[in-house]
Formats: sequence, structure tokens, C-alpha cells
Amino acid sequence: MQPATVAIVGRPNVGKSALFNRLIGRRMAIVEDTPGVTRDRLYALCDWRGRVFSLVDTAGIDPTAAVAHGEALAEATRRQAEAAAEEADVVLMLVDAQTGLHPLDDDVARILRRKRRPIVLAANKAEGESAAASVPAEFGPLGFGDPVAVSAIHGEGTGDLLDRIVHLLPPQNADAPVEGELALAVIGRPNVGKSSLVNALLGEERALVSAAPGTTRDAIDTPFVWHGRSFRIIDTAGVRKKPEAHGAIEYYAALRSLGAIARCDVALLVFDAMTGILAQDRRLAGIAIEERKALVVVGNKWDLVREQSGDFNQAELAQAVREAIPFASFAPITFLSAKTHRRLGSLMPVVAGVADNLARRIPTPALNTMLRDAVVAHPPPATGGRLLRIYYASQPATHPPIVVLHCNDPELVQAHYRRFLENVIRQHFDFEGVPLTLRFVARRYREEPA
Repeated sequence: MQPATVAIVGRPNVGKSALFNRLIGRRMAIVEDTPGVTRDRLYALCDWRGRVFSLVDTAGIDPTAAVAHGEALAEATRRQAEAAAEEADVVLMLVDAQTGLHPLDDDVARILRRKRRPIVLAANKAEGESAAASVPAEFGPLGFGDPVAVSAIHGEGTGDLLDRIVHLLPPQNADAPVEGELALAVIGRPNVGKSSLVNALLGEERALVSAAPGTTRDAIDTPFVWHGRSFRIIDTAGVRKKPEAHGAIEYYAALRSLGAIARCDVALLVFDAMTGILAQDRRLAGIAIEERKALVVVGNKWDLVREQSGDFNQAELAQAVREAIPFASFAPITFLSAKTHRRLGSLMPVVAGVADNLARRIPTPALNTMLRDAVVAHPPPATGGRLLRIYYASQPATHPPIVVLHCNDPELVQAHYRRFLENVIRQHFDFEGVPLTLRFVARRYREEPA
């Protein structure tokens, strides 16, 4: 069962993207003080008090958009937002506390009432107590209960808003994963061969396969055993529930990928080797890494590349992939054909190796000896005349691995030196395919254990 979905919906320029960025805790959506900037849906995983859900930022609904914006654009953005609300478990309707109740707010409310979804009403730009106090009377007539006064820019009221949202979410799936079972999420753009790969790995027609994108209607979980090890594979192909909704295929595919990433151990990013890595592939790879999931990059349709390119060079293609997603340089890359099964046998040994690396624990003496030698060979640069001093390190967690480095001042750690230390650890210990987290904590030298 994938995480519940919450869609932020409202007329243009009420601050949906700013609130989206605030709730997910990072700047992902482009924010500009111009109506209609957000035309496509953005999506991210949001975690509040241990409850994880998919948050969707939508384009503004404006049934009476100005002619200057173009009638086709207004219709497309309206459909996108309507489609998001259709898919959502909870709809967050956003209004503007500064401008007050707008006629378009009534239009949006009418659209949402037809969806029959739980609705949370939030009034943005309500900075200060006086602005927040006027919100209930101003927006109560919309009929969605007491609105939550928030400020996306300053973060005021967002905790109360998240509490209200989480309270309305459907219950989480109670099915616990089987102990020792590793979950594999097959993610990627529509029509790159995800379902074909699932069928090839399982040896049966478990997932419906079609040349048309959007064939798979739901995420599919299937347990299987490989060389005595238990795995659960999750197919996340796109779905076109509303064929008339512009851009629905990419949206639903990404939404299902988000759900799969949230509950997987290893993400298999499948891309079309004929077209290479595209923007959607990069986004999915980035989400998997941000969620600290192991990652394997799979180039499908390898047979077509060989047929159409007589001078095919796998090393050159792999290098092109690494250049397209440099932030995922630790991820192994393999090429195969799910249709013909050529090189299919190369995938599971790579996945099993990455699974082993997820559970890898470095002995503390070996870790400290390696880091001490690295720091002596390449001392950290001074910051404001002060030198970073690393006293000792330990690895308190696996799956994914976390290395804690005790130092004199974490503020002295520069980004490039953090990358240097991560690369050194990777060179000495096998963490291929696994995100490695380095945490620096302050500790005085005399506190170092004997």
C-alpha cells in the first residue's frame, strides 16, 4: 500500500508552491509572484510525527483565466489540479488571507465539493495574530470548517496544519513486511519497460505489459526468492485514470514511484537505453537518494541499442549515464533487455551485492585508522582561521549506514571536505549502491574515550 496522497489546490498566486516547499522542508518548487508559474504537478514525500505521505503541488485552478494566459493553458492547469484532487486522499485548499475571499475561491470550492474528499482549508499569508483572528469569519462561508491560519514564508501555523492533515489521512496499511525480506521498487518513466522487467524477473506474466504508456493500474507487490534470499518486488508503472487530463501519465507514474520509494529498500531506476537519462529519471534518482534508499540504475532495451549502433560501447554509455546523474555516482549501472532476457542474469547479483552493502558495518578501529591516515594525507582547510579537528568516528547504524564523526566544531566542515571523506570511506569499504550519511557532532578532545 503506497503512502496516502495530499494535494494542495487553490486559485493562482495564493502561495501553494511556497507552502509546498515549507511543508517538505526544502526548496523544490519554483516560487514567483506571478500567477500561473506552477503548470505541472510537483510531488515529494512529507513526514510528520512519523506519518509519511505524498504531497502534491498543483497548478492554480482559474476557470475564468485571462485571455492573455491562453484558454488552452487555463484548461490544462484546471484539469491537472482536478486530477490531483481526484487522486488525493486529502485535499488542502489554500486561500489568501491578505486579499480575502475571492470569487475564484468559490469556483474552486465548487470543483472540490464534487470530488467528495476530506478537505482542509488553510489561509496563507496570515502573518501575526490580527490577521489570523480574521480568518474564520472571512473564509467560513466556504463551508469547509474552521480554516487554519498559516504563513508559508515564516512557517507560522504549519504544525497545526499538518496535525489536521494527518488526522484525516486514511489508516496506514497494517501488513508488516516479512522479516529478512528486501523490498525492491521498480521506478522510472512510463513505457521504459518496468512491467516487462518485473515479469522477466518473476518468470511469469504478473504485470500487464503493453506498448502504450500507462498500462499498469496500481502498484503491484510480488514476493519471490532468488538463490535462497527473499525479495518483494514493487512494480510502479504509470496509470492514465483520466485520459483527457493533460500530462496525467507522468503524474500518476511519479506518484506511484513516490509511494514505492517510501517503502522500499532498494530502488531500481529503469531508463530507456535508446533515449538515455531524461529529466524525470534524474528527479526520481534524486528523490530516492533524498529518502536514503539504495539505488541501482538499469538501462533497458539494450538489444535495440546493439541493433541500431554497430559501434556500441557499453562503457561509454555508462559514462554518459554517470554524467547525467553525477549525484548518484555511487549507484551501479547495468544494461539488459527485459524483452529478450539478454543480460537479465546480471541484475540480481548486483542487487544482492547492494543489499549486503546496506547492512555493512565497519569495525570502529578500522574506520578510525583509515580516517586518521586520510586526514594526515589531506588536512582539512581552515575556516575563518580555525582548523577542523576530527577526534574519532563510529558507525552506529546500518540500512542505510551512518557514520558519526566527533570533531571540535561541525560548522568548520566544508562541503568539499565532506565529499572527500565520503569518497575515502567508499574507496576503502564497499558501499556501492548505498547512500552514506556522514554526521559531524561537536565533542571536546578530552571527552575522547581511551
